[in-house]
Amino acid sequence: MKITVINGTEKHGVTYKLKEIFLEKFKQNSEITEFYLPKDCPNFCVGCTNCFLKGESTCKDYVYINAIKTALLEADLIVMTSPCYAMHTTGAMKALLDHFCYLWMSHRPERVMFKKRAVIITQCVGAGAKSTAKDIKDSLSWWGISKIGILKDTLFYDIVWNNLPEKKCTKLTTKVSKFANKFSKINYSKRARSTLITKIKFYCSRLIKKQQYKKDASSLDNVYWKEQGWFEKNRPWKQK
Repeated sequence: MKITVINGTEKHGVTYKLKEIFLEKFKQNSEITEFYLPKDCPNFCVGCTNCFLKGESTCKDYVYINAIKTALLEADLIVMTSPCYAMHTTGAMKALLDHFCYLWMSHRPERVMFKKRAVIITQCVGAGAKSTAKDIKDSLSWWGISKIGILKDTLFYDIVWNNLPEKKCTKLTTKVSKFANKFSKINYSKRARSTLITKIKFYCSRLIKKQQYKKDASSLDNVYWKEQGWFEKNRPWKQK
């Protein structure tokens, strides 16, 4: 089993601790690849649109993006972590997700994403864990991933694990372990089922793409959709 982890910060704080507890269930039988932001993707997307119009290989940050994308496509389970910064995900995580906008269903989604599972781990001192998780989930779902587990918690006390009350640490450890146990029991040799929401997003994108194809059959996105057979009867959740 292969797991790809993208850490929204290089800081080894509470979110890192929760992630480590989660991975304990998998370490013996899994190949785990981790990326730390911003180190492994140090630059912001500048909105040049080259990935849309000319292909992702023309992105100025392709070396970083391609390494992460390769690991994502090979993974059986994707783990995304981020503490809450100002009610949202970290700027580094947002920068990475911006780079991957070309993978959205409205552009050129990878069909293997439709069979994958993902986990989001986040925490906050007060409010913001829900909106932080949503920042990441929005991209994962538009990549085609239906099975997305979210682990979030509110600390209330402190932002340092060792400063948290022992009772709180025990409660968090138990919560994460139960969450990890749920995902460790999944048979990852079987593809995840695409939900109705995922299919609706796909069909809405398909409707738009069909209209765009009539106007411009040569654009990169439209050629891609045509080659995948998605204008006809092929569907990404059915393809091997």
